[in-house]
Amino acid sequence: MNINLTLIGQMIAFAIFVWFTKKFVWTPIMAALEERKGKIADGLAAAERGQHEQELAKQHAADELREAKAQAAEIIGQAQKRASGIIDEAKENARTEGDRLLTAAQAEIEQEANRVRESLREKVGELAVAGAEKILRREINADSHRDVVDAVAKQL
Repeated sequence: MNINLTLIGQMIAFAIFVWFTKKFVWTPIMAALEERKGKIADGLAAAERGQHEQELAKQHAADELREAKAQAAEIIGQAQKRASGIIDEAKENARTEGDRLLTAAQAEIEQEANRVRESLREKVGELAVAGAEKILRREINADSHRDVVDAVAKQL
């Protein structure tokens, strides 16, 4: 195998090409790749932080939801207690009003019974006088004997 000038020229040209590529092409490509590698690493770290923050946010939301449910249950309990209190108060007021109406009705019934008794006494007195008048067959003056009629009515 003969090494001739063409082969030496190709080797020199290849060496210059390697040197040129290393100096002007390879270095900027490697710098761009390193920069991209850093950006990708930063992006992955940000994604992990985002997932971690998302998990924290989900936990926080779940905690807030539990707290809101507890507050709602407490408010509902207070409302039910208040409703029971209002119902009990209304029942007590109704009972008191019913007792008052019953007492008033009993008093009115008693007054009416007294009026009827008084009226009945007067009528019985008048009937007694009328009966005595018929029995004696003489005239009795009701005005002159009113005190006797009243006494008989009171005895009845």
